[in-house]
Amino acid sequence: MRISRIGLAAATAALFAATVPAAAADPLTPYTTQQLQWGDCPFKPATGDAPARCALVTVPRDWANPAAGTDLQVSISRAAATGERQGAILLNPGGPGGQGTPLAGSLAALEPSVHQLYDFVGMDPRGTGHAGTADQGFQCQVPVGRLPQGLLDARDRSAASVAAHQQVPRATAEACQSDAIAPYVTTWQTAHDMDLIRALLGDEKLNYLGYSYGTWLGAKYASLFPEHTGKTVLDSSVNFEGRLQADFEAFPVIDQRQFDDVYVPWLARNFAEQLGGTAAEVKAKWERVRAYYGSHDVSPDAFDSIFVGNGSEIQWLLGALVFLQGAAALDGTSATPPPALADSLDAVSRKAFGVPAAALTPARVAAAAPDYTQRPGTRYAVACGDQPTRSASWYQRLSDQQGPRYPLFGWAYGLGETCGFWSDEPQHELPDVPASVAANILVVQGEFDPQTGYEQASAAARSAGVPLVSVDDSPFHGQYALAGNPCVDGLVNVFLTKNSRPRSTTCPGVPLLGEDQVYPVAGPVRGATPSVRTRLSSDSALRTRVRDEVSALNR
Repeated sequence: MRISRIGLAAATAALFAATVPAAAADPLTPYTTQQLQWGDCPFKPATGDAPARCALVTVPRDWANPAAGTDLQVSISRAAATGERQGAILLNPGGPGGQGTPLAGSLAALEPSVHQLYDFVGMDPRGTGHAGTADQGFQCQVPVGRLPQGLLDARDRSAASVAAHQQVPRATAEACQSDAIAPYVTTWQTAHDMDLIRALLGDEKLNYLGYSYGTWLGAKYASLFPEHTGKTVLDSSVNFEGRLQADFEAFPVIDQRQFDDVYVPWLARNFAEQLGGTAAEVKAKWERVRAYYGSHDVSPDAFDSIFVGNGSEIQWLLGALVFLQGAAALDGTSATPPPALADSLDAVSRKAFGVPAAALTPARVAAAAPDYTQRPGTRYAVACGDQPTRSASWYQRLSDQQGPRYPLFGWAYGLGETCGFWSDEPQHELPDVPASVAANILVVQGEFDPQTGYEQASAAARSAGVPLVSVDDSPFHGQYALAGNPCVDGLVNVFLTKNSRPRSTTCPGVPLLGEDQVYPVAGPVRGATPSVRTRLSSDSALRTRVRDEVSALNR
C-alpha cells in the first residue's frame, strides 16, 4: 500500500530501500496488518434499515509521518452483500463532518439490487467521532464572551453590526485552530484512511458513493489513488476540479434562485389563502412576517436561515410552518394548512419545537436558535484547511456585492465565513481527477439544489470529462436512492450492477410535496423531458428521513 504519489513515507521508502537496515520497521505495518473486528454497532438502526455490523480502524494521525503522534480510530459499518459479492461501496453523506456509519444499512435497504452485489460500507471520517456514542469528535469550544449579544440582522450595514457578525467566525476560527488535531483533519488525510479501509476489506478497487462534500472527497480519492478507484457516483456535486470554498460562496446565489423560482411559487399554490396567491404576494407577506418575528425576539438572521439550504422536504415543511404560524399571528387569524400537508406540518413541529403545529409560538421559534458555543471542527478544518483561503476583508466585500442581489443569504454569508479568519496554510496538494479514472465516474445533480449549485456540478463534470445526469426541476439535495426518482435510480443502478455508464442525460423531476404533477421552471437545465407523475412509493418514510439527514449535514 502507498500513501500517495506525493506521500512522504512512500517516497522515503522508495529512495532508501537499499540502505535501510533490515531490522527497521515499516511505519505502515501496524496499520496495514490490523484485523477488523466486526461487532454490534453502537447506534440504533432505524426502522427499515438492512442489518449492519461495525468495526474500528486504527489510522495514523498524520499519513505524511505515520510514526509521529497519537493514532486515531475511525468507525466503519458494513451491510454485507446479500448475494455474490463484487466488492464494497464506501459511502459518505457530506458535511464536511458527517458521520456515515448509519448510512450503510439505510442505503442497502433502499437499493436492494445493488446491495445484492456489494457491501455497503459507511465511515465516520476522522474528526467526526463515533455515531451512537458520546464521542462527537473534534468540537471547537467558543467562549461565550467572544460571541455577539442581541438580535442580529445582516441587512444592517452599520460598522457595529458588521463587527458583531464577524465575531462568530473569528472566534470559531481561533477556537478550531487552537486544537492540535486541526491540521490533520483534512480531505488529504481522510482519503488515505479510505485507501487503508479498502486494503483491509481485501479489495483491489474502492467503489464509492458520496453526496455533497462527499463528492469532493470521492474525487480527491480518485486523484490520489487512481489505480484503486472503482465505480464512483458523485451526487449533488461541488466543483471538485475547482475551489471547495467557491461552492460555499455560491450559496447566496443558489439559495435565492430556489427560494424565488421554486419555493415561493409552491407556497403560493398550496397556501394561497394564508400567504398569498401569487409569488409577489407571498414575498411581500414573508417580509412582513420576518419583521413580526424580529419584534418577538427572533433574530432576523435566524429567521432567514430557516429558508437557507432548503434541501429536503422536511426543511421545506419547517419553513412553511414557521411562515404560516407567523402570518396567522400577524393577521390575527388561525393557521389552517391544506389537508394534504397538515399531518406532515404537525409532525415537523413536534420534532423541531416539541409542540403541535397549532401551539407553535415565536417564543418556541426563538428558543430553537442555534448555539454557537460549540461548533463542529471537522467542518471548518476541512473547508478552510484543504486549500488557501480568502481574507475576511474579501468576504466582507463579497457580502456587500451579494446582499443587494441575493438578500436571503447574501448579506449574511460573507460576514459569517469562518475561512476568512483561518490562518493555517494547507499542508498537502489535492490534484484534479486524472484522465485515467474518468471512465469510472458519474455525476448526478438536481437543477435547483440550494446546497450544491447546478453550475458547480456541471463545471466539474465538463472539466473532468465525465457524464452528468441532470434532474430537471428538482429543488432538493441528494438524488440517487433519496428522491424516489425511477429515472435516476435506474441509470445509477445499471452503472453499478451492469458496468454500463450512461451518457450525459436529463431525468425529469418528481412532484413536490402535496402535489401530483411537476410545475416546470426555467433554469440551467435544457431540453425538458416529460414529467414523472408519481414518485416511488416503497420505503417513502425511510427515503424522506435519509434525505433530510444528508441535507441537514450540508446546510
